[in-house]
Amino acid sequence: MTHRYNSTLSPLNLLPEQLDQGRPIDFPSTSILQPHSLSKGVANGVMAQFQEMMRQQLESSMHDELEKLLDTVTGAEKEASRKDFEGFKNLFHRFLQVKGPSVEWIKIQRPPEESVSPYDKIAARGLPDSVADSLNKLVVVKLNGGLGTSMGCKGPKSLISVRNENTFLDLTVQQIEHLNKTYNTDVPLVLMNSFNTDEDTKKILQKYTHHRVKIHTFNQSRYPRINKESLLPVSTNMSMNGQSSEGWYPPGHGDIYASFYNSGLLDELIAQGKEYIFVSNIDNLGATVDLHILHHLVSQPNGKRCEFIMEVTDKTRADVKGGTLIKYDGKLRLLEIAQVPKAHVDEFKSVSKFKIFNTNNLWISLAAIKRLQEEKAMNMEIIVNPKTLDGGQNVIQLETAVGAAIKCFDNAMGINVPRSRFLPVKTTSDLLLVMSNLYSLDAGSLTMSPKREFPTTPHVKLGSSFTKVQEYLTRFESIPDMLELDHLTVSGDVTFGKNVSLKGTVIIIANHGDRIDIPAGSMLENKIVSGNLRILDH
Repeated sequence: MTHRYNSTLSPLNLLPEQLDQGRPIDFPSTSILQPHSLSKGVANGVMAQFQEMMRQQLESSMHDELEKLLDTVTGAEKEASRKDFEGFKNLFHRFLQVKGPSVEWIKIQRPPEESVSPYDKIAARGLPDSVADSLNKLVVVKLNGGLGTSMGCKGPKSLISVRNENTFLDLTVQQIEHLNKTYNTDVPLVLMNSFNTDEDTKKILQKYTHHRVKIHTFNQSRYPRINKESLLPVSTNMSMNGQSSEGWYPPGHGDIYASFYNSGLLDELIAQGKEYIFVSNIDNLGATVDLHILHHLVSQPNGKRCEFIMEVTDKTRADVKGGTLIKYDGKLRLLEIAQVPKAHVDEFKSVSKFKIFNTNNLWISLAAIKRLQEEKAMNMEIIVNPKTLDGGQNVIQLETAVGAAIKCFDNAMGINVPRSRFLPVKTTSDLLLVMSNLYSLDAGSLTMSPKREFPTTPHVKLGSSFTKVQEYLTRFESIPDMLELDHLTVSGDVTFGKNVSLKGTVIIIANHGDRIDIPAGSMLENKIVSGNLRILDH
């Protein structure tokens, strides 16, 4: 049987056992071989050679396709896209080289105690009189590339109202302005936008002109989505209109290092005397500037200067999928669930073995970012994110995570912070918590009410009728009193009247076709409400 050259075969699916299955395999035309006549060693050697040839061919084809895409634009856009594509080609090259899982489970160790400090220990050192000196070395960076689509909103997620008509962005600006006024400092805010959020964000920034915060923006890279079968871009031009827009994606927040450096803003801030950035997701309302962590960073001896701090916090049952810190090959490293072999996923989720998870609140040296970028030494694991486009086409996105770079920095460490520093708003269930009387708002910061007897937040699970923000808002005449709530589950067509109070465990289930209106002034404590309860206007 002759094995013919098949140029569309993906090396991802190409395994040595295919030699024995008689499938069409890409052999060079000059060497038509009968696989069953080869010894195993020779077969493996031929296979390795063949796979390398396939990789080179795929890289060459990708290069040609990217050049064709660049030919569809001119001027500044062409230059910016060329820079983006350099980063993409590096990622694609590494993606083709990957063989098997990126970690060997047997080599994973718990991080040594001295590499993850308890927050209390750092706070116990107190603060110096010169807090302002430390603050003037700091830049706050918010990851602002995401859209509000998962909550049924159009445009940037940062523009969703979360508390008293304040958006995520409003609260961030208020926090930094409060710092600058209190300590007479100049802490700037930097937003890393994506092509999805840049235009709308820039329009809204005009309203902060008279606030005491300098706001800068830069854009994440724009990478081409790859056809899962051919491993080539799905787009035929650089346009972001109509169907073409589906061909592009922002490549995860690990792109911050390259795009920050390429924008010129990194050098500009270093020239102004800035030394550290505090990076966090804009939808994490607990991620405020912490003066104790900042002081710890800037007050270390130069010989042992820490270049990277990851804030971690104790896992609960809700966080079992969160990335964790491990020791691997002698360095601290972030381990994400996507890197875990299937046989060990349950072990990874175990709260007893991996007790902490990454909040994505990071403190990073600007000089170190510059050095690692110039040395091309920023090496992050690749996350392969499969997607299906509206037309049904299967594509993959190659992404990286900002925290995965921890292994590249010198003297990196973790700080185990209180849970209050991790308050993400990913769903309307989270939104209900931050809009309630569980929290009070002061200068843009949310703090747990002292009237709450337990330091943990209630577990809230709202059903699909509450998924979209607009619909969620119509279902609450006012946000219930939740100070004594432990657990709330709501499913089906349910509405809440004014001044409802929820305590203990409350479960409200309206079956299909039923509707439940919780009357104004109701107090539900440890109750299950089901069936049909409808209040009609008289």
